[in-house]
Amino acid sequence: MLSTMAFFILFLLGIISNGATFKPVVLMHGILSGPEKMEVLVEEIQKAHPDTKIYNFDKYDGWASLENSWRQVIEFRNFLEVIGKEHPGGINVVGYSQGGLIARTAIQTLPSHNINTFISLSSPQAGQFGANFLHLVFPDLAANTAYELFYSTIGQHISIANYWNDPSEQELYYKFSKFLPLMNNEIRTYNSSQYKNALLRLNKMILIGGPNDGVITPWESSHFGYFNKTLNVIPLHKRLIYINDSIGLKSLDNNGKLIIVIKPFVHHLTWHTNRRVIQEVIIPYLD
Repeated sequence: MLSTMAFFILFLLGIISNGATFKPVVLMHGILSGPEKMEVLVEEIQKAHPDTKIYNFDKYDGWASLENSWRQVIEFRNFLEVIGKEHPGGINVVGYSQGGLIARTAIQTLPSHNINTFISLSSPQAGQFGANFLHLVFPDLAANTAYELFYSTIGQHISIANYWNDPSEQELYYKFSKFLPLMNNEIRTYNSSQYKNALLRLNKMILIGGPNDGVITPWESSHFGYFNKTLNVIPLHKRLIYINDSIGLKSLDNNGKLIIVIKPFVHHLTWHTNRRVIQEVIIPYLD
């Protein structure tokens, strides 16, 4: 027989358990995609966490996703700001592919955000340098000559160009790219401290990617790893962005807030549509 006190405690625990709620989730779609492509993810979140409020960003879809990255960041930032105010208890953000980079940058431009967990799902966080990605948009453009278009005033109107990181053309990358080198604090600006401090406000930052992605090149870019000039991949922990704690990755890591997820045998186009993958690498980090 349970004592009166034990019964009372179990009763309270039951109330707490039944009343458990999960933070609202904001989704950002990928390039040449849209909110409809995120519906499987929406369904899986709702299945795992019934009654969770989900906001599926519905702008810059299709060809509009090639718009300049800063335009997309500003729109998504404003979206996050409004939702954050509606939910003072905190929100979670999931960004897929290019959307993960747009989402991360939007977070960096919100110095007082209340985002609890940010999940980057196979996103080119350290940049992109690969024909497989190009062929989605520019079928005849080769990786080793893409810089001629991307590193120009006209080219920088294209989102891909804003994070195209050619290891052999770093001087042009720093000269023409007005997006990725700024957000990764490779080029210092008066906003550099804010970009770092905003990421440090996160409770968790989940970086997801895998060796069979087939689109993000190198695939380690999803974890902030990247090519050196000889096209050898330098892992995150050996890159200056981590060693110098340029945007707070080292600090997050040291405090147990940075989680690297390596998932093999997942193609880029299925990270957000394969229900098993969603259950294994996304759902566990949403609370």
